[in-house]
Amino acid sequence: MTTEGEKRPKAKALVVLSGGMDSTVCASLAVRDVGAEKVAALHIDYGQRTERRERRAFQEICDWLGIPTRLATQTAFFRAIGGSALTDEQIAVPQSGSEIGAEIPVTYVPFRNSHFLSAAVSWAEVLGAEKIYIGAVQQDSSGYPDCRPEFYAAFNEAVRTGTKEGNIRIETPLIALRKAEIVRLGLELGAPFHLTWSCYSREDWACGVCDSCVLRRRAFAAAGACDPIAYVSQDAAR
Repeated sequence: MTTEGEKRPKAKALVVLSGGMDSTVCASLAVRDVGAEKVAALHIDYGQRTERRERRAFQEICDWLGIPTRLATQTAFFRAIGGSALTDEQIAVPQSGSEIGAEIPVTYVPFRNSHFLSAAVSWAEVLGAEKIYIGAVQQDSSGYPDCRPEFYAAFNEAVRTGTKEGNIRIETPLIALRKAEIVRLGLELGAPFHLTWSCYSREDWACGVCDSCVLRRRAFAAAGACDPIAYVSQDAAR
């Protein structure tokens, strides 16, 4: 990791790395595309319930992939404004229903990805990176509006017109893939799924029953692969 006083690093690509399955596959893609030493990883603490576990996953994934340039930062206002089960302790994280994605769930954090991308674009300008990878997924997802292709097309236009060089582009390589396809791609890339964390509610063992856990478990089952993390509930993905 680069510390204060060292020469400012440069990078060709930056990945927004939560520590979850999708962002880890994106990080693996970035490493494959430009080499680990030219990748920067950004992790954002937005007041989510499982931040300590996600932060640990972020650091371990960067270590595994050999990404030296990394930054963990905060956006404290999400917890202050509330409105999401991920950041508001007054709202319970629900168990997954039968129709995931049929409506926007209470785990949606209002306009969260726009703030993640703004931080990423700012850092990319400093680093000289021209690509930002983010693991947004529209298919087989919880139905968050800031995971739609139209959102990223609009944001890329804002980046083009609002940055100094106008040459930074947000890449969403997983957005049209099914979750099982993401698992297969990750396995091909050697992505460290065993280090990832997807659960919305717990930091010890994954709950197995929130939307994120259920989507993950279904994906591994559909891909014919074994999910390497442990769950409290062993039958929730059916």
